[in-house]
Amino acid sequence: MHEKPELIVMLTYNDVTVSNAYEIFEQCRNTKAVYWGFKEEGLSSEQMKKLYSYMKSCGKTTVLEVVAYTEEECLKGAEMAVECNCDILMGTVFSDSVNNFCKRNHLKYMPFVGTITQRPSVLDGTIEQMVAEGKEYLKKGVYGIDLLGYRYVGNAAQLNRNLTSEISAPVCIAGSVNSYQRLKEIAKTNACFFTIGSAFFDHVFGNDIAEQIDKVVTYMENLNA
Repeated sequence: MHEKPELIVMLTYNDVTVSNAYEIFEQCRNTKAVYWGFKEEGLSSEQMKKLYSYMKSCGKTTVLEVVAYTEEECLKGAEMAVECNCDILMGTVFSDSVNNFCKRNHLKYMPFVGTITQRPSVLDGTIEQMVAEGKEYLKKGVYGIDLLGYRYVGNAAQLNRNLTSEISAPVCIAGSVNSYQRLKEIAKTNACFFTIGSAFFDHVFGNDIAEQIDKVVTYMENLNA
């Protein structure tokens, strides 16, 4: 088991990047969070490049999560991640074309598993199918898996536990992590990462976003102490 799952702060609300993402990062750059990202929708290409560049200059590891379901759109998202000099591409429906593009460009790729629809995303499929998919993608050389655990129509806690225990690579539990109960559940899994976006903007963990980020990081550190 990992020492503790790492928080990836997503500057997004309802799966779209917030318009003032740069200003929010500016206010929160000195928090304990090392991993930062946002979605492919909500900012212009130039705004994205500027923000990612600033994040990297602050020593952050950068993530682009692409909520797209066609091969063409997923490939565009991967190209965007490379243009922005991102460290990790999360999301997209797996395809060999996206995987090969990521390998060629030394981009860490963490595709979705399961059947995903809508935006904000909804996850369907059996746990067994998702584990099998994840193992198949790992054989093809992906870095890890993006698991929309709390968007699952079934038993999310069971899915998160089973998949993270059976996939021997980094797994990120992404989407709707919006309570201390869910943080406790994540801490009991073998997840490498988890994302929080909308919950920070809904002030689930406090008032100020920077304060909430440090609260969550400290909480997870204490759970795994």
